[in-house]
Amino acid sequence: MTSDLPLAPPTAPRPILEIAGILGLRPGDIDTRGPAVAKVHLSAIGRLEAEAAAAGRRARYVLVTGITPTALGEGKTTTAIGLVQGLNRIGHRATICLRQPSLGQVFGLRGGAAGGGRCMVLPATELDLGLTGDSLAVAAAQDLAAAFLDNALHHGNPLGIDPRAVHLPRVTEVNDRVLRRAIVGIGGRENGLRRETEWVSTMASEVMAILALSSDLADLRARLGRMVLADSLSGRPITAEDLHVAGAMAVLLREAIQPNLLQTLEGGPALVHAGSFAHVAPGSSSVLADRLALAASEIVCTEAGYGADLGAEKFFDIKCRASGRAPDAVVIVATVRALKVHGDLAAAGSPSPGDRALEREAVAAVRRGAANLAAHVEIVRQFGVPVVVAVNLFPTDTAAEVQAIQEAAVVAGARAAVPSDHFARGGEGASELARTVWEVASRDPEPLRPLYPDGLSLREKIEIVAIRVYGASGVDFSATASRTLARFEEAGFGALAVCVAKTPYSLSSDASRVGRPSGFRVTVHDVRLAAGAGFVTPFLGGVRALPELPAHPRAERIDIEPGGEIVGLK
Repeated sequence: MTSDLPLAPPTAPRPILEIAGILGLRPGDIDTRGPAVAKVHLSAIGRLEAEAAAAGRRARYVLVTGITPTALGEGKTTTAIGLVQGLNRIGHRATICLRQPSLGQVFGLRGGAAGGGRCMVLPATELDLGLTGDSLAVAAAQDLAAAFLDNALHHGNPLGIDPRAVHLPRVTEVNDRVLRRAIVGIGGRENGLRRETEWVSTMASEVMAILALSSDLADLRARLGRMVLADSLSGRPITAEDLHVAGAMAVLLREAIQPNLLQTLEGGPALVHAGSFAHVAPGSSSVLADRLALAASEIVCTEAGYGADLGAEKFFDIKCRASGRAPDAVVIVATVRALKVHGDLAAAGSPSPGDRALEREAVAAVRRGAANLAAHVEIVRQFGVPVVVAVNLFPTDTAAEVQAIQEAAVVAGARAAVPSDHFARGGEGASELARTVWEVASRDPEPLRPLYPDGLSLREKIEIVAIRVYGASGVDFSATASRTLARFEEAGFGALAVCVAKTPYSLSSDASRVGRPSGFRVTVHDVRLAAGAGFVTPFLGGVRALPELPAHPRAERIDIEPGGEIVGLK
């Protein structure tokens, strides 16, 4: 059962060439980055896909999502890793595809994304500290475009850029609140045109979304060229192609587009590629990593950030549109203690693992909180994909509480709800969950039902997501948001998808409203365009694209010993 036990004892990773061999990769298909990490060449993906097609193989595809998260942490990544380890243990060739963590969050509040207990991706330290530098390449590419734009303004503004209509933000890997809005260009003409601008997290950047959604290098290059950086004085969109910077941006990303190969604690393949931040961005692993895994495995588990209202909805409506592949099953991770929070047993904003109320049996609170689980099951079922609920076990859970979750999940439409003890027991503890997921994912899939067709207006798409996914009674649009949406549609961007930015801690746009709130409306106060990525982002509530540091960031506890050992990262 999950507990506050230390992480698994150090385990020597297998040589990365052995892990590559499991996927059918040849030595020439990878570039090793040390003994336990490799970059996979894109040419290998096409070869493996051709081999799979010739053999008539079709891998099962499973998405792992969760209920509305709490400050306790529900163990979604740990469950995804445990599930894959369990699938390998019962005899199926399984691969996991994960998102890369944000350095800002590693040093800020949430910590890393390598899993925990007996369910980890190795090498964990490298994973949490930037891995192969993909996010640095993304930041360099987006900041290069920003620099080109300001350079054009300085050198006579030949494209007629309106300095009041510059849309492209710069990016940073550090959670730094003072950069959210800033004045640049001060100190004289040689320092550029003075104007207001902003920074966003690298993980929330359009370039990161493009990296995640691109199907190959040519698609990446074309998407970068379509990025709208600003408007002209006449209102015409100014793109990265117009500024002749898209090619150089693609060069900076030539290695970042290659998926990263690592391994699970039990020696199975793990692909880690593209960004997180599903509350403002797509928040899924890359299309290319998933394609590689699907071509080389019997079953692939991938993860989408936060709950089904954010990561899973964006997975279906954005990523599946880009990849052309829908999942065969969805696993929703729930915990007894989180449902107690959603059942109003603890303070929603700051419950702690040591909260005595969470440790005592409270079946009634679990049943009340299970309304949140039911909402997430219903969200996924709208898309026509079967659901299995994984009950991530903790030592204080009782049989009656787990049974209450199982009963509520099945009533809501899940095929099954399976307790899983993977944190303490690894793949063995997830074996029953693995057998259930394999059986459900092996049935003939239903056609995916996206929430909205491309032809609806952007306003209609936003309303559909808010009403059918969040449970809102309606959507209000600020005057600014209404004007912006009209401008986007007039410019020809009305067919794009929507990637809503909102708090992940409530189905509503108010983080304090836990459980399954009703009778609320949401307000769109701003809308951003990501033409290269293929979506617009409406902002609800006070959510931001650059988090801040807490009063005591996690980095205060991180240090390095004289011998080079890193301490405090976990």
